[in-house]
Amino acid sequence: MTTQPSSTVPSDDATSGSDLRSNGGAGAAYGAAQRRLWQVVAVMSSPLARVAQGLDRSLGDAALERGPWVIVGVIAGIAAWFVLPGPVAWMAAIGVALGFAVAGVLLLRRDRVPDLALALLALGLAVAFGIGLIWARSTSVGAPAIERPQMLTMHARILEREEQPARERVRLVLAARDEQGEAIKLRVNVPLDQASPAMQRGAVIGLTARLMPPAPPLVPGGYDFARAAWFQGLAATGSVVGTVEVIAPAPRGWGGIAAVQRNLSAHVRSQLGGSAGSIAAAFASGDRGAIAEADEVAMRDAGLTHLLSISGLHVSAVVAAAYFLALKLLALWPWLALRVRLPVVAAALGALAGIGYTLLTGAEVPTVRSCAAAVLVLVALALGREPLTFRLLAVAAGFVLLLWPESVAGPSFQMSFAAVLAIVALHNSAPVRAFLAPREEVWFMRPLRGGVMLLVTGFVIEIALMPIVLFHFHRTGMYGALANMVGIPLVTFVSMPLIALALLFDLVGLGAPVWWLAGASLDLLLGIAHLTASQPGSVKLAPHMGGLAFGLFVAGGLWIALWSGRGRFWGFVPVLIATILMLSTSRPDVLVSRDGRDVAIIEDGRLMSLRESQSSYASDTLAELGALDGPPLPLSQWPGARCSAEFCVATIEREGRRYRLLLARGREYVTERDLAAACARVDIVVADRWLPYSCRPRWLKADRRMLEKTGGLAIRLSSREVETVAQGQGAHGWWHGAGGVPREAERRTGPDQ
Repeated sequence: MTTQPSSTVPSDDATSGSDLRSNGGAGAAYGAAQRRLWQVVAVMSSPLARVAQGLDRSLGDAALERGPWVIVGVIAGIAAWFVLPGPVAWMAAIGVALGFAVAGVLLLRRDRVPDLALALLALGLAVAFGIGLIWARSTSVGAPAIERPQMLTMHARILEREEQPARERVRLVLAARDEQGEAIKLRVNVPLDQASPAMQRGAVIGLTARLMPPAPPLVPGGYDFARAAWFQGLAATGSVVGTVEVIAPAPRGWGGIAAVQRNLSAHVRSQLGGSAGSIAAAFASGDRGAIAEADEVAMRDAGLTHLLSISGLHVSAVVAAAYFLALKLLALWPWLALRVRLPVVAAALGALAGIGYTLLTGAEVPTVRSCAAAVLVLVALALGREPLTFRLLAVAAGFVLLLWPESVAGPSFQMSFAAVLAIVALHNSAPVRAFLAPREEVWFMRPLRGGVMLLVTGFVIEIALMPIVLFHFHRTGMYGALANMVGIPLVTFVSMPLIALALLFDLVGLGAPVWWLAGASLDLLLGIAHLTASQPGSVKLAPHMGGLAFGLFVAGGLWIALWSGRGRFWGFVPVLIATILMLSTSRPDVLVSRDGRDVAIIEDGRLMSLRESQSSYASDTLAELGALDGPPLPLSQWPGARCSAEFCVATIEREGRRYRLLLARGREYVTERDLAAACARVDIVVADRWLPYSCRPRWLKADRRMLEKTGGLAIRLSSREVETVAQGQGAHGWWHGAGGVPREAERRTGPDQ
């Protein structure tokens, strides 16, 4: 007979009894309570510990490059500053970010989940740094706008001159003084026939200009010129009235690189006329001012607009050409080839060519980013390292963010880095590496695989850029991948080399035949653009998707690109949610401009406009935000509206309910009693003037008093949702409500004057 051994772990009762006998009742009770407390804590914390350890193993197993994620943290901090409403929220966000960093430090000190601890520490500090960086940038460069539209006579010094012959004007950035004698920076348009060659950078001119504050978005989702002007230091924009007098010519040496750029652009256009010459000038000097609007629209709808903006493609072509040309020519000198590492010398010459081209073409954000990335690629090649990596892209992004953190909110930065990120992620994936790996095969298979890879890369870039393009421009070209398959090689290997060769031959007066060939290649590019844009279904239009859907697209895309292993597929979850949100976003039923003068009703796939406005900007913006193409129909011609000289009454039916709108269109006096009676019979009233308190519609009164606080409106009747411009502005320096924004002058030319 065997006996069961007694338990070696005493029960709580046994322990308590022993403690009572040895240490007294109080000590025993305290010890038992302490042990039970730790047991409860252990039980509660074990799921969290398992999650943390699982995340830590994921971080370790994924073999991540942490540098790109640090830059993502900085970008997240900058984006949070734009989205959050004001200083209290910004400070709270910094506090939360630093709290995550402190949690990472505590985990490191306890030697728990080190990879997760490092991630918390790095990302927390990066987010806090991003918020502080953009906050400091806004404080240091932001310029308050003038309080109201005004006519100002002044003496001013020219800071910049931009030729825009396609719009029959020259744009000048001036340093002047306002009515109170304070120094301000402003931008004015001078008619082309009044712009003398003496109006160069550094010259002092006398002029009278109609000035206005930089305009906020016309309607929710529209272009925010006020924000762009804030970071450019512009206090006003406007146009010249009368003649401009050159008081003092530009000092010697003030022209600098801008004069070289302007002279180069003029020389190219003199050698090659028409649209081809305008595009050649853009490739050579970055000057897009002479490109016709019809050509710009065709390039945009064909997905080829990126070819007109000097960015990665152009800089890479210049750097690569300089590198390989220098390498081949230097190799012909045996004495040098035996004593110097030729790749290092060629890389230095390629870097100098890239930097010179960047400066010559205006040093815009995409160009600077591309130049920085190209220089890093050259350094990697010279050192024998892999050049196409996320770390290289992170360094280039960090360089741009330190100089222009506000570029995070603009489409240029987003599209530029999204395209390069997609390329790096695609070409670093295992299937693509295997597909492109060298092997024994017939001679035509390698170029065939290269062509297939070019097409696949085009499709991946189009998919990566589509959410960004739809968010900012509300339209995207659907056949861009096919057009780029021809357009990119044509520009890279034909047009740009021919332009460079023609400029070289012009030194000896023999460039004419080469210019003809370059013009033929650019005419072919424009033909492809117009043919692609004219095809049925070539353009996809969409209403403003909103910040949440866009943020989910960005988060999911970054996860898919930067993660590795099976965890990468989790990035498709936010992308899928964002796609559902985007597809479920309905068109607004009514759009109201910030001044109440432009009102659009969307009905039966048509845009009905209250006024037959001469402002192409206003009508184009309303159509764009309504996801509609084509000219608007005057509301007075719509059967659902009755219009007089002073008002229009429109009736819209949604989900079985009728909504009546009263829209003011005149400026004549209306008796208060008649106005009050009319308001009581409608659901919504919109007016560009102040309405009396007695005007009380059933739902919404959007008069000047309200619109000065809210800005433009997007109204959805079924859900009774009213979206305002003010909802996305917060307490940032460029937003002071819509009061005092330009009226007639802005309506003629748009906010970007």
